[in-house]
Amino acid sequence: MNYSIAIYGGPYSDQASLSALHFTRAVLKREHRVQRVFFYHDGVYNSSALVTPPQDEINVPIQWQTLASEHGIELVVCIAAAVRRGLLDEKEAKRYSKSSHNLADGYTLSGLGQLIDASINCDKLITFGA
Repeated sequence: MNYSIAIYGGPYSDQASLSALHFTRAVLKREHRVQRVFFYHDGVYNSSALVTPPQDEINVPIQWQTLASEHGIELVVCIAAAVRRGLLDEKEAKRYSKSSHNLADGYTLSGLGQLIDASINCDKLITFGA
């Protein structure tokens, strides 16, 4: 089965991202495929390269990067939600004349069309957060 995941909650503001991470690992362990993880609303905070949790806490954004790298999962961040919250890749930083960018490696900014595409081209789209 081919899954896509949508995450609407930040990595530390609620359980959405961590629950999605556990769900995704379980799906992969059962040898299903996860095509794309789409981060929307406060879920875009999962893509910040500047997230630095205490050493005794799980670094949720790094966990997503690692899982995506190991399993060929696309990590797509809603560009409108990201820019609104100050999360920029190099291209958007230049576009808005910002001095730096902070989108973590492995994450890609894109539009809501990627979420629609994911829902059309997968067997199940699972949403975490509100």
